[in-house]
Amino acid sequence: MFYGLATNKIRVPGFKFTHTLTDIETLNQKAIHEQFYDVTAISFHAYPYLQDNYALMACGGSVGEGYGPMIVAPKAYTLDEIKREKIAIPGTLTTANLALKLFAPEIETAIVPFDRIIPEVLAGNYAAGLIIHEGQLTYAQEGLKKILDLGIWWRDLTGLPLPLGGNAIRRSLGEKTMQICTQALRESIQHGLDHREAALAYAMQFARDLDENLANKFVGMYVNERTLSYGDDGREAIKKLLEMGHERGVIPHPVKVDFVG
Repeated sequence: MFYGLATNKIRVPGFKFTHTLTDIETLNQKAIHEQFYDVTAISFHAYPYLQDNYALMACGGSVGEGYGPMIVAPKAYTLDEIKREKIAIPGTLTTANLALKLFAPEIETAIVPFDRIIPEVLAGNYAAGLIIHEGQLTYAQEGLKKILDLGIWWRDLTGLPLPLGGNAIRRSLGEKTMQICTQALRESIQHGLDHREAALAYAMQFARDLDENLANKFVGMYVNERTLSYGDDGREAIKKLLEMGHERGVIPHPVKVDFVG
C-alpha cells in the first residue's frame, strides 16, 4: 500500500510522508491516547474509540472476502468446546478480537503479540490462538488445525465481507489536507498494484521470513481492488460490524462512520 509514498514514487508538492512500521495494536493505542500520527493504520474495532479525532480514509483497507482471522489449535475442537478454552489474541482492539467476541461473547482471552501467538500455542501455554497476518497461510506447517475462520463465519452470518483494518486521518488537519492525503494514499496503492513485482520486493523487507510465493499470496488477499475502494458492500460491512459490536455490548458507545475521499 505504502510503497509508492515510502519510496517517493508518488510525490505531493508541499507534503512529506514518513513511513513508520509498528504493529497494529500499538497503532490503535497511539491513535486513541496520543493522536500521535497524522495518518495511521487502525483496526476497525478501534475506530469507535478514536472517531472524535480521526476520520476513516475511503481507501487503504484490508477486507477478507470469505476469509479472515482464524482460531487454530494443536488438536481439533468443536465450536462449543473452543468457547470454553482460553485463547491467545493479538490485541483487545483488533478487529479479530471484535469478531471473536461477536462469535463467543464469554470466551476467555489473553493478549499475546501477534507474531508470538503460534509459538505460545505450540508451547502449550494456550489451548488455541487467534491468528492474523501471514500465520493464516502457515499454521498447518506448524501442525496446527483450523477450528474456525471468522471471515467465513461473518460471511455466513451477514452475507458481507469482513473488514479488518483501515487507515484513518486526523480531523485537525482540515478538510483540504485530509482530501489531499487520501488521494495520495490511493495513488500509492494504485502504483503498488500496477508495479506489483517491485512493490512486493519492497514489502519483503518486512515479511518475517515468509517466502516470496506465500508473501505474494498474502498480499493478494489483503491488498487488492477493495484496498482502492471498499465498495458499497464493503462500507455497509464496516457499519454493520461496528453497529453489531455496539448492540451486543462489545463497543460501549454508538459509532458514526464517515469517510474521506
